[in-house]
Amino acid sequence: MKASVATIEKPDAAGSVGAGSQTLMRGLDLIEAVSHEVLSLSELAAKLDLTKSTTHRLLSALVDRGYLAFTPRSGYRLGPKLLLLGTLAQAQADLVQVARPYLEELAAATEDTVHLGVFDGDFALYLDKVPGRRRITISSRVGDRQPLSSTGLGKALMIDSSPAYWQERFAADQAAGAMKADAMVWTQRMEGYAKAGRAFDLEENEDQIRCVAAPIRDAAGKIVAAISVSSAAQYMSDDRMTTLTDEVRGTADAISHELGFEPQTD
Repeated sequence: MKASVATIEKPDAAGSVGAGSQTLMRGLDLIEAVSHEVLSLSELAAKLDLTKSTTHRLLSALVDRGYLAFTPRSGYRLGPKLLLLGTLAQAQADLVQVARPYLEELAAATEDTVHLGVFDGDFALYLDKVPGRRRITISSRVGDRQPLSSTGLGKALMIDSSPAYWQERFAADQAAGAMKADAMVWTQRMEGYAKAGRAFDLEENEDQIRCVAAPIRDAAGKIVAAISVSSAAQYMSDDRMTTLTDEVRGTADAISHELGFEPQTD
């Protein structure tokens, strides 16, 4: 008879975890363990502090179902079923739909306007906008394409790009009529933004409007979108922009997590 992962059992009245749930959790631990490297039976047993017989039983079940694959003289790796599930999950994870609750929560907490945008060639395309409660007008609209170098969203989208690309976009946007800026100052700021994992718009795209922006990453760690909190300069002092940094990055990280991104920890 083929080994299989036991059915999840409901916790008893005292809240203890059933044997089935424990088996399931161990199986998930095995999948996560081989997600970073190919491992042998002995290595996995040691890593999870399990007996070899228990580890082999769990691995056999996961191989049978396609969640893991085994290569002789090498070890266990992720299987074809996970590739399929990953593709299906990505197709289901519509960015605007996933991000919208987080944008609404951020707008309510800050009372400011929140945007969601993505790369569209060499521009930032605004996919969604949640207005804030303040009585100010921000001219952005869903569907707008704005310069990368002068918008908070655009800079956040470019954080991982090379300095050569930064300079290329800055020069092109300046030539196209973006608000005039000093190239050296702008580049120094971009270097700081890349280190901080967020970007600012210091009235560079719209007079008297400032914003704090942060990138959103997919399961592969690639920047696929960005969010920003925008408001009138009178509500966006340097101190407040610094204070908002953690909140904006935290929201971007939460959306990234929904898209499958897991930051690497040393």
